[in-house]
Amino acid sequence: MRALWLEDRRLRVRDDVPIPEPPAGEALVRVIRAGICNTDIELTHGYYPFTGIPGHEFVGVVEQGPSALVGRRVVGEINAVCGACGACLAGRRTHCERRTVLGIVSRHGAFADYLILPAENLHPVPDALSTDAAVFTEPLAAALEIQEQVPIGPRDRVLVVGDGKLGQLVAQTLALAGCALLVVGRHDAKLAVLAARGIETGRADRARRGAFDVAVECTGNPEGFAVAQGAVRPRGTLVLKSTYAGALTLDASAVVVQELTLVGSRCGPFSPALRLLAEGRVAVEPLIHARYPLANVLMAFEHAQRPGVLKVLLDIG
Repeated sequence: MRALWLEDRRLRVRDDVPIPEPPAGEALVRVIRAGICNTDIELTHGYYPFTGIPGHEFVGVVEQGPSALVGRRVVGEINAVCGACGACLAGRRTHCERRTVLGIVSRHGAFADYLILPAENLHPVPDALSTDAAVFTEPLAAALEIQEQVPIGPRDRVLVVGDGKLGQLVAQTLALAGCALLVVGRHDAKLAVLAARGIETGRADRARRGAFDVAVECTGNPEGFAVAQGAVRPRGTLVLKSTYAGALTLDASAVVVQELTLVGSRCGPFSPALRLLAEGRVAVEPLIHARYPLANVLMAFEHAQRPGVLKVLLDIG
């Protein structure tokens, strides 16, 4: 099959990768659409020493697996877990001690004609939901994880730092909580997408020091982190939602003196994400800036890294 291959931080297209054989309990999925995420880009910068096929945002059709799923469009949770280690038994399955992670840790990913995942990880896509919109299930679930970790309500003042792909989804999901929300970023066109949905936006100078109960950092760069940390009130909460390829300097004294709560946040619940997409309560298709066939995936990666670009999709099947 054709696949994008990452090795030693370099990408190349291969046509000689064997189609994977699903072991017991797993399903073979023919990929039809995939999205390029900032984490995929960070892997090329050394975020994690991964060799293989990257990609974890996808929609596919099950070709081998449980009869109830064969022929269905599906999306998939990216953590494949053992179910038997201490973390799994304690309910921390996304932190399974022996987990593999689609396109990130010891498991080939979605930038290929086929992938395999445990059948229990797969979620059918509602018939009325477009394939383009369904590609956003995984990052939307990650955005929803914030509210699984931090209670947010109408009385909370919340700042989102970053107007990129993740920041857009985080902002839309937080807006549903009815909080006093401000999103700051660097790109007028991206901020306009949120403003069109009634979300207050601005540049970083709008993030007044100590003015927010919760700040969510979605930029993945030290400047964004500094803005978010400075904006949180004493005993407020700083949520780190981005992956960082390099080291991050933390003003630990300020964390102690201000008694801040730091929350790391990554994967989230798929069922609520699919429900929001199916109900049209979040708008994701306006975030699509370009699409490429898998044969032109290197061009797609270059496009995805241009300033101002949001989601770039791969048409695979």
